[in-house]
Amino acid sequence: MADPSSYRPRPGEIPDSPGVYRFRDEHRRVIYVGKAKSLRQRLANYFQDLAGLHPRTRSMVTTAASVEWTVVSTEVEALQLEYSWIKEYDPRFNVKYRDDKSYPYLAVTMNEEFPRVQVMRGHKRKGVRYFGPYAHAWAIRDTVDLMLRVFPVRTCSAGVFKNAARTGRPCLLGYIGKCSAPCVERISPEDHRELAEEFCDFMAGRTGTYLRRLERRMAEAAEEMEYERAARLRDDIGALKKAMEKNAVVLADATDADLIAVAEDELEAAVQIFHVRGGRVRGQRGWVTDKVEEITTGALVEHALQQLYGEETGDAVPREVLVPALPDPVEPVQEWLTGRRGANVSLRVPQRGDKKALMETVQRNAQQALVLHKTKRASDLTTRSRALEEISDALGLDSAPLRIECYDISHLQGDDVVASMVVFEDGLARKSEYRRFQIKGFAGQDDVRSMHEVITRRFRRYLAEKERTGEWTDGEEPCAEPGAQADPGAASAGLAEPPASTLTEDDGRPKRFAYPPQLVVVDGGAPQVAAAQRALDELGIDDIAVCGLAKRLEEVWLPGDDDPVVLPRTSEGLYLLQRIRDEAHRFAITYQRTKRAKRFRSSPLDDVPGLGETRKQALIKHFGSLKRLRSATIEQICDVPGIGRKTAETIVAALAQAVPGGPAVNTATGEIMDDTEEPGQQTGSPGEPVSTGAPDERRGQER
Repeated sequence: MADPSSYRPRPGEIPDSPGVYRFRDEHRRVIYVGKAKSLRQRLANYFQDLAGLHPRTRSMVTTAASVEWTVVSTEVEALQLEYSWIKEYDPRFNVKYRDDKSYPYLAVTMNEEFPRVQVMRGHKRKGVRYFGPYAHAWAIRDTVDLMLRVFPVRTCSAGVFKNAARTGRPCLLGYIGKCSAPCVERISPEDHRELAEEFCDFMAGRTGTYLRRLERRMAEAAEEMEYERAARLRDDIGALKKAMEKNAVVLADATDADLIAVAEDELEAAVQIFHVRGGRVRGQRGWVTDKVEEITTGALVEHALQQLYGEETGDAVPREVLVPALPDPVEPVQEWLTGRRGANVSLRVPQRGDKKALMETVQRNAQQALVLHKTKRASDLTTRSRALEEISDALGLDSAPLRIECYDISHLQGDDVVASMVVFEDGLARKSEYRRFQIKGFAGQDDVRSMHEVITRRFRRYLAEKERTGEWTDGEEPCAEPGAQADPGAASAGLAEPPASTLTEDDGRPKRFAYPPQLVVVDGGAPQVAAAQRALDELGIDDIAVCGLAKRLEEVWLPGDDDPVVLPRTSEGLYLLQRIRDEAHRFAITYQRTKRAKRFRSSPLDDVPGLGETRKQALIKHFGSLKRLRSATIEQICDVPGIGRKTAETIVAALAQAVPGGPAVNTATGEIMDDTEEPGQQTGSPGEPVSTGAPDERRGQER
């Protein structure tokens, strides 16, 4: 625990002007980012008597080891810089909203030649019009199904679109009138884009124009006694009205506004947002946050506004934002919102009428979200805390292991030997810090040596970061787990070296190998545990506990013990260790299978310089198999479109040097394929790799 007086700036050093400040810990990681109208007055509040500080603020200043600041011209610049640094450094003591789900949007891809209507999640893309968010994807599909009667815009994927264009036949929606079929040129690109623009206008709330137009056309058709056309128009009007009924009018005068409500207690806060467009609620979303600092409702609102509009521009920022409390001061935030929109934005607290009534509804939603979250989390926290305490007691640890790392080795009969590292913090998986390793120190099958190598490489990296050498040279690969981020410091053989800026000691981003675990778990028994402990001893690390979990009887092994620790079958601690071990096994075997499948799909043609995927496919298609291609002459290869004589000579030379493999085998079924087929030709079902080895994929021989 640091004494704040040890790094307190001297009087007069801090400027009395707007700016942004950063607290860093002893490892130079940024742990808090804040802004201030006056840096001198704001920072002075942190260096008063610790007994007078809020508990969370006291924890932050005693964790920090230094403070620095950047002076800016205006409070608006300070707001923008604070948002940028929070996104960049992810400080642990800042308010961070957790989106309780990935909300679906109705998106229109106006950046394509033929715009497409679809459901989209995740980050917003440039040139795409978004409507929502919606609570459920099926609600979007129901709305689109009704709208396609009137606005038959393309909804198919790129693959379906290209296939229809190639065959000259539209999909089913084209036949039933719910798509204008631009794939077969039933409509020009210009007319289809205009149709998509009308769809967007209707979804944006400009509904009256289209309804009046359809009603007028229906009346004209009836007068001309074209009753079938009039009936179709009547049904179209009914479909549009039904789509509109899904979002009842809540505010008059076609108001565009976002309403933000906050429900909070001493530890957490829930934020709910209603998006109103054209007077109708077009979307709803919510977050929950831990209050890791002393913060007012107005400050929570300010952070919510940063989260909502930090990367939005134009109409994505509404004309009016209604909040339960105004930030202090409010002028910089309002000016910042106006700059994001490019037009004036009103930020205020509703006082009366429909807007106040709707705000009360949003507030009730926020309160219910907080109650639901606390109910779920209370159970989860209790269980996880009990599990960590049981592990601590069983292994004789000084405290509960808040960070646990687990390692597993995977291979198939000694080939493609890999290892995985998974991380659990507070009993929850931390997928952004998963890592995978290729075993390069030796060839063959030896789980004990593999475990020793992996533990050595991982903790050598930890020591290197601890000493701030600035460079890591081991061969770890960043994981490919969905949603996980790559390690900016991982530089394995064959991978591009990371930018120098990510390795400097002044960089405050959290480095993945910078945090040591309190407990290392290995998948295996006494030999694997002994290898892991020996690796730590060789590196001089004596403050990290090691244990192993053997699969057969789920026994926990400790270094140097002749007998295992047996946890009760009903133990939450054993259940947590099993989950961690199973996750490490899943991650390792997924990587091993990926490497194996890639090797099975390899071909001698891969080594021909300048020969791309298109020309490789053309060669296989022309000759039928790699075996026939191998026996072809240079002149015959030159007959393939796109292959010149020089390329043909290179292909012949490459195939002559390559050693033909054994009979091709479908690894999913063990079936030996036709002798005329070789691994260069894709055989079997789509997605099934073709092996040149024996069809031995039995579970017992794959780890």
